[in-house]
Amino acid sequence: MSFVVAQSHFIFGVRTGVRNNLCFFDEQTVVFPSGNSCVCFNTVQRWQRFISGSERSQGMRAMTTSSNRRYLAVSDYGERATVTVFDLQHEQGRKRKVLSAGDMSVQEFICIAFSPDSKYLIGLTGSPEWMLILWLWEKHKLLATLKTTNTNNPVTQVSFNPYNNTQLCVSGTGVFKLFRYSEGALKPSSVAKVESINFLCHTWVSEHRVIAGTDTGRLLVFESGDLRREISMTCVQGQPARQVEVKKIKDANVNEGPSVPSITAILSYSKGFACSRGPGTVFLFEQTDENGYRKTREIKIPLDAYCSGVTLAEYQQIDTICISPAEETLAISTNRGQLYSVSLSSVDMNKEDKLHFEFLSQSFHSSSITGLSICIRKPLVATCSLDRSVRIWNYETKVLELCKEFQEEAYSVALHPTGLFILVGFSDRLRLMNLLIDDIRTFKEFTVRSCRECAFSNGGHMFAAVNGNIIQIYSVTSFDNILNLKGHNGKVCRIEWSLDDSRVVSCGVDGAVYEWNTQSGKRESESVLKSCSYTGVAFSSDCKTILAVGTDLTLKEIQDCQVLREVPADETAHTALAVSHSGRVVFTGTSSGTVRAIKYPLPIQKEWMTYQAHSGPVTKMVITYDDQFLLTVSEDGCLLIWKIIDKEGRGLKSNKHIVHTEEILITKSDLEEKTQHMLEMKMRLEELQMENEYQLRLKDMNYNEKLRELSDNFVQQIESLKTSQQAMKTEMEKQECENQQNSAELIMKHSKELKDLELSYSQKLIVEHEKYQDLQQKHQRMQEDYEKQLKSAEDRKIQAVEELTKMYEAKLQEKAELLAQCQEDTEQKISVFKAIIKQAEEDEERKILEIQTNYEKKMKTEKQTNTNLKGKNSIMAQKFISLQKQIDDRSADINKLKQERQRLLGLIRSLESDIEDLKRQISGHEKTSQDKLNELKQKTEPLQHDISVKKERISQLEEELIQTDKSNAQLKLTVSELKLKLKTRDKEMCKESQKVKDLETHLQRLKSDLHNCVGFIQEPKTLKDNIQMIYARYVQQTERVERTNADDTVQKALRHQCDRQERTVNGLKMRLVKSAEEHEKVYTKIMKENMTLIAEINELRKELHLARTQAKDVRAQLALLKKPKKSQPILEEAAYQEPKQLGVS
Repeated sequence: MSFVVAQSHFIFGVRTGVRNNLCFFDEQTVVFPSGNSCVCFNTVQRWQRFISGSERSQGMRAMTTSSNRRYLAVSDYGERATVTVFDLQHEQGRKRKVLSAGDMSVQEFICIAFSPDSKYLIGLTGSPEWMLILWLWEKHKLLATLKTTNTNNPVTQVSFNPYNNTQLCVSGTGVFKLFRYSEGALKPSSVAKVESINFLCHTWVSEHRVIAGTDTGRLLVFESGDLRREISMTCVQGQPARQVEVKKIKDANVNEGPSVPSITAILSYSKGFACSRGPGTVFLFEQTDENGYRKTREIKIPLDAYCSGVTLAEYQQIDTICISPAEETLAISTNRGQLYSVSLSSVDMNKEDKLHFEFLSQSFHSSSITGLSICIRKPLVATCSLDRSVRIWNYETKVLELCKEFQEEAYSVALHPTGLFILVGFSDRLRLMNLLIDDIRTFKEFTVRSCRECAFSNGGHMFAAVNGNIIQIYSVTSFDNILNLKGHNGKVCRIEWSLDDSRVVSCGVDGAVYEWNTQSGKRESESVLKSCSYTGVAFSSDCKTILAVGTDLTLKEIQDCQVLREVPADETAHTALAVSHSGRVVFTGTSSGTVRAIKYPLPIQKEWMTYQAHSGPVTKMVITYDDQFLLTVSEDGCLLIWKIIDKEGRGLKSNKHIVHTEEILITKSDLEEKTQHMLEMKMRLEELQMENEYQLRLKDMNYNEKLRELSDNFVQQIESLKTSQQAMKTEMEKQECENQQNSAELIMKHSKELKDLELSYSQKLIVEHEKYQDLQQKHQRMQEDYEKQLKSAEDRKIQAVEELTKMYEAKLQEKAELLAQCQEDTEQKISVFKAIIKQAEEDEERKILEIQTNYEKKMKTEKQTNTNLKGKNSIMAQKFISLQKQIDDRSADINKLKQERQRLLGLIRSLESDIEDLKRQISGHEKTSQDKLNELKQKTEPLQHDISVKKERISQLEEELIQTDKSNAQLKLTVSELKLKLKTRDKEMCKESQKVKDLETHLQRLKSDLHNCVGFIQEPKTLKDNIQMIYARYVQQTERVERTNADDTVQKALRHQCDRQERTVNGLKMRLVKSAEEHEKVYTKIMKENMTLIAEINELRKELHLARTQAKDVRAQLALLKKPKKSQPILEEAAYQEPKQLGVS
């Protein structure tokens, strides 16, 4: 099975936004951009030839043709803009060269132009560079580049002087400059001071004259780059043609005058020039003398016959003006994508006072096409666009059949299979319309708002319309709503009927593809992929599977709610698809505007053929029912007709034989009007015939009378001429006789004169012959004399030459000897010079070596100093970091010690409170003892012998109380001593921390000195000296002395503190034992009180134990935080002594 191919056949539409987007190839063929191609269109035979654009192009920006109309240049914009040159005389528009800006990053060329001899090509880049780039394009050589202006003054046009291929003109906002190519560079030849003028276009009318148009509607004339005058356009249409006023102007008053319509296009031709004058108007000017121009014609774009209401046709801005090679046709392109032409032949120009443009082929869509539909019984295709128009095209005759513009945008269209009706969706209603012979009229409206998709069934008895996320099915015969298909959660993008109209398939942005039964309204199958928003769906040729495309960049084949096959994804997304009725191929449209042909059944790999089609995303595509044509529309406003063929170039054979009908619809009122109009026209025709016959009879009678008069006059003239002829004959005979007699006399005279001349000349010849002989003899004598003289002269010359040769040979020998001596001298001098040079080189090398060694030494010293400085810098940084850390650690230690001090102070206060409680208890005991004594006295009145004993006992108790008072006083003294010891301990801690800091600074210095010594590893002597210095500085003085001093002071302090603590502990123990024995002997109650005191003392011991454990923890933390090992024993002893003192207290 051969693969199916799509071939571009015809396109409706023009691509706007392209500079010079219309030009003539010959008298009958024009070239314009459409879609992603350039189209050669024959206006007489109505055929088109396509020149495909480049695949990587992001769009066209400008085009131009050469002066010999053989080459076409097209500029494409992208990351690296290119200019492609095509050969128009080649059948396929063969690509000749692809030019670029070289190493410069240029994104677009906004204007390009050929030189008059077609050898050079100039390109003007866009903002912000505004560069001119000149190529010798046939050799692919970039000749010169030049920046024309700054970013504030954009340039719009560049052109060659048609009489000089090295001179250029550039115009733009505040820019009008002439450049010349010479000596391999572009050089400015003249710059006009026109900063306040915005030039939109210009044209060369002579070798030194340029006429430019501005945005204020002014025509300014430049001579050799200087502003000379302005052409006023005050000539009114209908007045006799007169010379246009030409006035001298200065640059100071350039901007004066009222604002008028702008001049956007201008073109020169042999008689003068043509320019646009505001929207929809072109003026023709003819040159009357060297400086004068006469306005001859005003040509306007007519009203749009297809529009029933307000139209913008006559308000279109003219972008490009071109003229045919024979200057018989003028064509224009507008900003709304329309092409117009007008005949400039002398017959047509003299026929009417007012001229109007006509469509070059037919009117096109001026905006994105959103709807596309075909029918079965007619070769018609319907489209709707954002330009609010609905158009009916014939894809066989390639003609626009019907067009109608509406007051609002048409969202969707659907043609009835018969081709006689059309559905059009608007924002408020869905309208069913008749396609009449010359109009599209509504005859039924449905309440479906904003219907973006609608479709007739293949039988034509039903149609489906999308109302939001609901699909409504109506009957065409009864106009009733038969079914409402609900299920989509989002907008429905596409619907299609099966061949037997029993099923409808739909897809939407919600990622769902549903297959509906049109009889029951139920879903037969579904496939939901929420990550994909579907844009196109279609049945296969046998209606067994469903094909769908969407935003996931793949083409899926769905059957029984499952994805059967899937064509792999690509960089570009598929936006639409169409399946051939033969089932051999599937066509898809992409977001880049290309069309792909994929074999069916679908391949597993990426196998397809890609065709350059549109310049925007493809919105809709459909295949005709006979599989002969593929129709695609896009956001670029173009309708492209493709011919479907196989690789051998033959059309596809269809199983269905479709007969196209030719009937059309017409209303009865229109028919009656037409018949009435025809009757009136017949009556008028008969009257005109009668009048013409009567006029013919009158003219015959007049002409017969005139013929008679003329015949009589001619007869009289003939008779007069005959008489004059006879008289002339008689005179001729007389003159002949006279001439014969005169000739005989002359002959006799001539013969006599000849004889006399012969005799005289014969005598002269004899005399001359004698003279000749004498001269010949003289010549022989003279020759002999000259020969003798020559021989003698030759002999003399030979002798002179021999003498000269001898003389010069002698001179040569002398010169050779001199040369040899000179050569020897030069060799000696050269050898001496070489020796001098060698010695000088050696001296220089020595000096260089010395300088090099000196500088190397300096470099080494500098490097050493640099390394030392770096080391010092790093050491200082480390010191700074370590000191910062130490400061933080010391601050944390100080805070901890302060907290410990406060805790110890709290313990002391608690002990003082305990002592006061003991005092109160003692005073209470005293009171109780006195009370008891009183009771005993009262009780022991009869027992007086026991009083003395009791008194003694009381005295003992009093002594004991005195002793307890003394012990309490001593305890107060010990508490005060402990407080003093705490203060001294704080002072010692501060001293020790200061010593630790000093030791750390010494250690850091030692580290820095050791780091400096590392730099002298390769120099043993300096290394040894530095180490000895370090040893003498740090080891002998600091360590020994400080260790001994620190050890002695610490040991003395420890011994002193231990002795004092042991003494105080022993004294306290002895006192406690004595007081306990005395209290046991005196009273049992006092013993109980002592027991309670002992319990309290045990609790205090527990607290002391806890305090000791906390002190050990603090000591361990201090040992971990303090790096130097030397300071650890001192801190441990100090921390060990504090808990002991606390325990004693």
